[in-house]
Amino acid sequence: MAKAGEKSGGGGKRGLKRKAPAEEPQETAVASDGTAESGVQSAKAAAFPPGFSISEIKNKQRRHLMFTRWKQQRKEKLAAKKKLKREREALGDKAPPKPVPKTIDNQRVYDETTVDPNDEEVAYDEATDEFASYFNRQTSPKILITTSDRPHGRTVRLCEQLSTVIPDSHVYYRRGLALKKIIPQCIARDFTDLIVINEDRKTPNGLILSHLPNGPTAHFKMSSVRLRKEIKRRGKDPTEHVPEIILNNFTTRLGHSIGRMFASLFPHNPQFIGRQVATFHNQRDYIFFRFHRYIFKSEKKVGIQELGPRFTLKLRSLQKGTFDSKYGEYEWVHKPREMDTSRRKFHL
Repeated sequence: MAKAGEKSGGGGKRGLKRKAPAEEPQETAVASDGTAESGVQSAKAAAFPPGFSISEIKNKQRRHLMFTRWKQQRKEKLAAKKKLKREREALGDKAPPKPVPKTIDNQRVYDETTVDPNDEEVAYDEATDEFASYFNRQTSPKILITTSDRPHGRTVRLCEQLSTVIPDSHVYYRRGLALKKIIPQCIARDFTDLIVINEDRKTPNGLILSHLPNGPTAHFKMSSVRLRKEIKRRGKDPTEHVPEIILNNFTTRLGHSIGRMFASLFPHNPQFIGRQVATFHNQRDYIFFRFHRYIFKSEKKVGIQELGPRFTLKLRSLQKGTFDSKYGEYEWVHKPREMDTSRRKFHL
């Protein structure tokens, strides 16, 4: 009969022996010559995807090893950068040009509709299009901002904040009226543009911009909306000064038309004393809107404060005339399956 703590069958006192603490298995990797390398070397060779945080590593020793390696790489990178800077300063004008990194933007496919500033056809179109009276300073913009039916609080606040960004803009709520009935009333009251903010699940998700009285009308998808209270380190509320306008990267004929639509929302005589700037930046056919105030820190340094709101637009369609969803004639419609075949093909 086996005693307490012993296992029957075998006769040895195996039950009284304590097992040694299990050592953590070391990972091995096979080198190019066929020999096995240690786990430390394999950890050094480990490559993590972008955005991976070292704090996600559960093993304490491995986490410490990767953090030490990251610090060493950062130190070497800074040292190499300083060395290269000293060499360029020593060479002066003989220094080789800085290499231009390859990005999707500068590798974009050439578009035949890219606008040439010296093109006579483009100059004629600009002199005779629907926005010519604005750029000739014959008319001043007057904007009506409205929403979809029964808007929620977030959409209402976005409209109110847009009215403080765009001078001479007025916010009215539709109260069940169709856009086809609103547009004649806007024309009768001398409004030059109509902005409609649509929403889905209490979140703004679309913007319709219609130039009055003869169009065109653009439909955008809206995303990444941030109101003023949601922006960190924002400046004080904007003043009533007319802001400056910056339009970036609207290079094609389509992009040129969209840029002129945005420009016609603001008066043509900015008040520089207010130091406020509204920016529409096009990058990969996404239009980023930002509203800033710049501050002169010295003769050479300028700081900026974001005032808000901010959002991102994606053009869905451009329609001739005013808004008409049933019988409207479209100049351009975004068709993802046909147009988005290449990542380096852009339309704006």
